[in-house]
Amino acid sequence: MIERRILVNYRVDPAALAGVLPAGFRPLLVEGYGMAGICLIRLVRVRPQCFFLDIGLRSENAAHRVAVEWEQDGQRREGVYIPRRDTNLCLNALAGGRIFPGEHHPADFEVEEDPASGCWSVHMHSRDHSAAVEVDARSTASFPTGSVFGSLADASGFFERGAAGYSATSDPGRFDGIELRCPNWVCEPLEVERVYSSFFADPAAFGEGAAVFDHALLMRNIDHSWHALEDLEPG
Repeated sequence: MIERRILVNYRVDPAALAGVLPAGFRPLLVEGYGMAGICLIRLVRVRPQCFFLDIGLRSENAAHRVAVEWEQDGQRREGVYIPRRDTNLCLNALAGGRIFPGEHHPADFEVEEDPASGCWSVHMHSRDHSAAVEVDARSTASFPTGSVFGSLADASGFFERGAAGYSATSDPGRFDGIELRCPNWVCEPLEVERVYSSFFADPAAFGEGAAVFDHALLMRNIDHSWHALEDLEPG
């Protein structure tokens, strides 16, 4: 169960993303912009598909993502490239990239939420001090008019199509692949009061104005499953 998922999305100069993406991946453009962002997700009731009992695993996780396209088996594919994942669950950090796809870095999360009033605050700081995310937001009924997407439905559909994700690994010759399947994909708009990401604030990767906040989405109480994909190699 995805108990809560916040997608904070930036519109980014494609030239800046070209310096971030490995060979073989291209920025997936919307109105001439690349799309990148942060996924802040709380998973509950996690279990292998062969288990019928809830083993009670619960975790807070953060992932930086870039919407991409690539060629595979002679066909154009869409999905996301994930340069970094962070988690507060030791099992994820130990098993990620070994038992299941996606290497994770240990991190501490500070979460304050009040669904009744629509307040959402998630702050993450990695224990290796190399990544930080801070998001404070409120639920809203309105999708922002300044977004590159014309409507909530357009934005929701775009990210639903990007269900396949490939993550950077400690092996530069391999990307871990995993696909998210949600039978009841539903998004709500969020009004972001404050957002900070050490990834997008890095001047070496993104110069001034190269990455601009576009919009944020919220998902709640979503049944889903994760499925491993065949590894990809650079190029």
